[in-house]
This record gives sequence, C-alpha cells and structure tokens, in this order.
Amino acid sequence: MSGIGPEVTAAALALPRVRRALVPVVFGDGPTLERFALFGTYARATPQTLERPSRPTVCVVTRLGEKDRQPGKPTRQGGKAQYAYIQAAIEAARAGRVDALCTAPVSKEGISRAGIPFMGHTEVLAEAFGREVLMLMDGPRVRVALATNHVPLADVPRLLTVERLVAQLRLLSTSLAPVVGHAPRIGVLSFNPHAGEGGLLGREEVDIITPAIKLARRQRLDVHGPLAADGLFAHVEHFPYDVVLAMYHDQGLIPAKALDFERTVNVTLGLPVPRTSPDHGTAHDIAGKGQANSVPMVEALLKAARLAPPGRSAPARAARPGRT
Repeated sequence: MSGIGPEVTAAALALPRVRRALVPVVFGDGPTLERFALFGTYARATPQTLERPSRPTVCVVTRLGEKDRQPGKPTRQGGKAQYAYIQAAIEAARAGRVDALCTAPVSKEGISRAGIPFMGHTEVLAEAFGREVLMLMDGPRVRVALATNHVPLADVPRLLTVERLVAQLRLLSTSLAPVVGHAPRIGVLSFNPHAGEGGLLGREEVDIITPAIKLARRQRLDVHGPLAADGLFAHVEHFPYDVVLAMYHDQGLIPAKALDFERTVNVTLGLPVPRTSPDHGTAHDIAGKGQANSVPMVEALLKAARLAPPGRSAPARAARPGRT
C-alpha cells in the first residue's frame, strides 16, 4: 500500500524472536504483500476461506491496481482498502480465528476522504465489539491511558464526566492488576494548568475530576490526583504510579512518545481480544525508501503475543499491514 505498514510488518515478522512468539495472519492487499519475499512462503486465504491457521497465513482482502498501491501516493481506493483490512481482521477475531489483533497505522484522512467516517482504530473496535474501551500507551518507563481519544480539544470538557472517569478507572485497575501483580496505583491528571488552582484556572478539577477520584477511592481503587502533568512527567526516574489517566490525547501521548518512542505500544483495554499497535503514523514521506524503523512494530507484535490467551501451543495472531 502507500505507506510504511507493509514494509515494517514484513521486517518485523522476518525476525526469529517474533516468529517464535506467534503464528501471524496478515490481512492486506495481495499484490502489495507479494512485493515482500517473506510472504511468499505463507499460506494463502481470503476472508471467506480463512480458518484458524496453524501456519503463517496471508489473508488477501483486496487486489488493487498499480496506481492505488504506490508507496507515498495515497488514493481514494487505497483509503477504502484500509478500512476493509480493519473489518476483515475484526471479523476473524469475532469468529475466534485469531487470538489477538496487532494493527499497523492507517491514515484517518485517507479513509475519511474515501467517504467512510473514521476517527481511529480504537473507536471502530469499540463499536464493533460493543464495548467501552480505553487507549493505553504502554511504555517501558510509563503507562498512560486516555480519558478521551481522537476528539478536538474544544470538545474535551463536555466529554469528561464523573461517571465516565470512574468507569475508566475501574477498567484500568482490573486490566492492569494481572500485569503488575497488585492493585495498580493510578495517577489522574488535571485538565487545566496547575490542576486548576482551586477553580481559578478552570472548574473541571473541582466539579468532575476530584469527585470522580473520591468515588473511585470509595470503590477501593488506588487512585490519586488531580495531578499537574508538567510536574509529574519531570520525574519519571522515580515514577510513583503504575499508570496515569490523562484527560486528552496530546497530554498523554507527548510524554509517552518523548520518553520512549520505539518501545511504547498502543494497547486497547476493554476488548474481548487483545489489540496492540505501534505508536507511529503512516509516514508516506519515507514509504518505499527503505528508511522505516520496524522496532515499534516488533514491540507491538510481541506485546500482542504476551497479552493473548495462554495455553495454546500454536496460537494464531493477527497482524494487519493496512494501507500505511
């Protein structure tokens, strides 16, 4: 396709340590995947013929014309194809043919220009599975979850409610307890500068965030805040929390990516199957030039394998290159 997804997926799946961890099922465009020699040894299937695989498999969802799969040159048909890969992978997960989803980056703009309303993988997955979900940036130094995802900053205040924050804190606690081995210590970020200065710089902390924290504590969750983000992330060498809940997208993603871009993995909490993704975009400007770094995809694939249900000798995993 037109971005770096196929090349970083192929590079990651060529590594022995990745292949030992999972049995990949790659959803994508047939001619695009055929450019990569790695996929020449894979079994072939379509969404209609795919069964639970015991060997690496390519699931051919589209066969685009040459002009719609040129690196660095996105097209409307390519935008439609991206969405088709997401849907095919979701259906495979719902049918139990794969144990986890690892999604390569897609272009929100490209899918939207193809006439498909699309704000991101997280929102599509939440709707497809009928679940309330939470985006978690899981890094080696900090974990940061997002109270709101891909929405304009001006819309964030009306989306923050006591009930929503408490539900998210419960989901964070139950999801991470098995990972950290205890009830996780959760820090809750403020929305306004300096945690609102008692209402002087905004009322969200007084009216919403603090009441949510108090209610969560009454439910025996280990929750602390509201915390000013600028001071908290200045001391990650002795970080006092297992995870932090940020109020909006950039408040959480900027420190997570700045601290460790390569190894931070996007994890969707709340789904019946694990879902991970690297924390970068489509990078059309370097697509097809051999410059793309596959480390984030490696980390995302390995995280999906670790989060998948245990006890299966040949687990199937889904890695979808998309139109990236």
